[in-house]
Amino acid sequence: MDDREIVRLLTAGKPEGLDRLRERHGPMLGYIVRGMLADPREQEECLSDIELLVWRKIGSYDPEKGSLPVWLTALARNRARNRLRDGARRGETEELSPEWADPAPGPEELLLRKERTQAIRKAVDRLGSVDRSLFYRKYYYLQSTARMAAELGLTERGVEGRLRRLRLKLRRALGGEWNG
Repeated sequence: MDDREIVRLLTAGKPEGLDRLRERHGPMLGYIVRGMLADPREQEECLSDIELLVWRKIGSYDPEKGSLPVWLTALARNRARNRLRDGARRGETEELSPEWADPAPGPEELLLRKERTQAIRKAVDRLGSVDRSLFYRKYYYLQSTARMAAELGLTERGVEGRLRRLRLKLRRALGGEWNG
């Protein structure tokens, strides 16, 4: 079953669509979530959250903007990051002061972030495939050095060295702006 059929089933509200989604994209989603969350219970809950999000938000999926796996990858990554952030908040005992400034960025900051993001994306696109893969694994999927080393057949020290050289290369390409 292809992705268009899965989307059609989900859009029609048929539970079979979730079954097909799990069969076709479950391993990819699990790979992303397991790389970001250590606790197996958190991983399972996150995967369930992702399925619920897909069920609720399938109407917002636009194939013109990207393929289903790309959309699912973004959902999985963002959901796992939210779980990480929520876990960190639960561990904090410090109370927020009502006098603190609003953390939401203003329009100027949003424009600067967008420009920086575009510059980083262009610089990353110019990297070789191995370096690009390392970049995404480390800074997008938040994978550990140990996991990358094991999956790529390298030593942890080797991965750390490549990441250091990658950061230097990106810093030069971006004129010293990037602090990854």
